Amino acid sequence: MVDKRKAVVEDDDDEEELRTGQGAKKQAQAALGFRKKLKSDAVILASVKKFSETAKDVRQETRTLADLNLPHACKEVVDLNTSSVVLEIERSILSIAKSILAGNGFGYSVPARSSVNQLYVPELDRIVLKDKASFRQFANISSVRKTAITTRILQLVHQLCTKQIHVTKRDLFYTDVKLFQEQGQSDTILDDVSCMLGCTRSSLNVVASEKGVVVGRLIFIEDGDRIDCTKMGVGGKAIPPNIDKVQGMESDALFILLVEKDAAFMRLAEDRFYNRFPCVIITAKGQPDVATRLFLKRMKTDLKLPVLGLVDSDPYGLKILSVYMSGSKNMSYDSSNLTTPDIKWLGVRPSDLDKYKIPEQCRLPMTDQDMKTGKDMLEEDFIKKDKNWYKELELMVKTKEKAEIQALSSFGFQYLSEVYLPLKLQERDWI
Repeated sequence: MVDKRKAVVEDDDDEEELRTGQGAKKQAQAALGFRKKLKSDAVILASVKKFSETAKDVRQETRTLADLNLPHACKEVVDLNTSSVVLEIERSILSIAKSILAGNGFGYSVPARSSVNQLYVPELDRIVLKDKASFRQFANISSVRKTAITTRILQLVHQLCTKQIHVTKRDLFYTDVKLFQEQGQSDTILDDVSCMLGCTRSSLNVVASEKGVVVGRLIFIEDGDRIDCTKMGVGGKAIPPNIDKVQGMESDALFILLVEKDAAFMRLAEDRFYNRFPCVIITAKGQPDVATRLFLKRMKTDLKLPVLGLVDSDPYGLKILSVYMSGSKNMSYDSSNLTTPDIKWLGVRPSDLDKYKIPEQCRLPMTDQDMKTGKDMLEEDFIKKDKNWYKELELMVKTKEKAEIQALSSFGFQYLSEVYLPLKLQERDWI
């Protein structure tokens, strides 16, 4: 009896090995098939060069909110130097002092930054903030604490701008932990203050910790130092939190490759992909931070290079691309400075899963939350405006499948840099 059971188990193992072996053989055949489609690098480069030159020839429109006859007044901020920020703060405090002396107490008129006060403007392809404000009063139990935090942050920003120094948001939080309680609260009020003073957050001399990195065919000057991003190893160069200290960008790249994840970035950096196909590779390691968005916008503006986006084939990958392109709701007041329109969605797209024969075991079922996010995004104006984007997202929701960039590694660790991306460039397969 034991021998029979043993024989059954061995038969099952043999079948599993056979299935696994056949699956591996099919994968190898698929990978080889796509590799055979590749033309020479010279041919691919010639095609990419034409695309790059066409992108440079496209006249960049400089339309602003003032040029549009919108039904709502909107609030936008601008870059201010430190002396201007100090002057705005002192004006605000002087107004408060007069109000207190007149026996009226004090408070702040703070722009409302909730989603109901935001508007997507298709002519500009970005989210903007309507010019609606609420009064944050000190003599009100529901707003007294926020008013106190606002006053404290105004004091700290005044001190930073007067001394001409920069600190991180974390440093700011630790100046008064008992009052702020959580960093999320000081961060939110900091954005309120920026919007209230009418300046960008970077104008307040408070920066986020370094997160994004860049590598490839880019040279720039950072605070007097010449940085060559081809000599930064596989880790790349950390994107400076103080973008105002970056000057003199130079590049012989043909495009900018915007990558969602650090793992894909490291693969491309280690394979020196930017030498085979001249490009600049940039990532924020997930959700984009302000510094990375500013840096990308600066590269796009100064170098006039097309931007290709490489993200996971899931709703969040598409959401990340949308933040770079159209802005985030949290910082809609500064969308004119933070957005880079006309990013091409290179991959990994839902249609790629079948087209590139991504194995079933590398495709993940979408969760209920994924489905909800995907369906919500189908209702977003920035998705509806592009029928190709809408079609891809619709396919994702219909198949209920998602996949990470790393799914391509099932064909080999270097398949991303050696086959998938070159083939995408050869076929100009982006939308």
